[in-house]
Amino acid sequence: MAIITKWSNVAVSVQSAIAATVNISAITNASPGVVTTGSAHGYSTGDYVLMTVSGMYQINYRVFRISAASGSTFTLEAEDTTNYGAFVSGTSQKLTFGTTLATLTTVNASGGDFAFIDTTTIHDAVKTQVPGLPNPSTYSFESIWDPADAGLIALKSASDSAAQRAVLFAFANSQKFVFNGYVGCSLSPTGSAQDLIKTAVVFTALGGPKAYSS
Repeated sequence: MAIITKWSNVAVSVQSAIAATVNISAITNASPGVVTTGSAHGYSTGDYVLMTVSGMYQINYRVFRISAASGSTFTLEAEDTTNYGAFVSGTSQKLTFGTTLATLTTVNASGGDFAFIDTTTIHDAVKTQVPGLPNPSTYSFESIWDPADAGLIALKSASDSAAQRAVLFAFANSQKFVFNGYVGCSLSPTGSAQDLIKTAVVFTALGGPKAYSS
């Protein structure tokens, strides 16, 4: 039976700090991919890092958890890079998820579906198509409106400066979901008469999300 995951007792954390860049000299095409840095990186197993690379575009702008770290190498947990592009250059940055959101009430996800490429020829009697690129994932939340809430203040600041932020969902059954993207948060109050005042928060994923079973 599949593991059941509910939107209950979910911890939502947003990047509060990002460390200096560490230059990468190589990434293996393997399962899982192993990263070599130009010098000692200082990372530990369990750390989350933002990857910014060229060549191996499949991991560009994405967040990964480290499953092993030693000296100048670290492993991208559960990421099979065997058939990815050849690495050219790039950097990694350790993330700190120190901003906690405690006012979210509803969530709606969109995107992630695939655009289709028409492959029909003049010889076909029925149209044919293949999946193309996935559309970007978007997560829209309603939040209790509290202009003094530290989490909402941090999101408003990121939104105003059009800054990227990494977001981590930690579910009650220990599953994790993490992505890097942009934040939209105006802190404008909305709602109906005699109802709870709420405000909208939206996250748009950049480079694709990553899920972990624990």
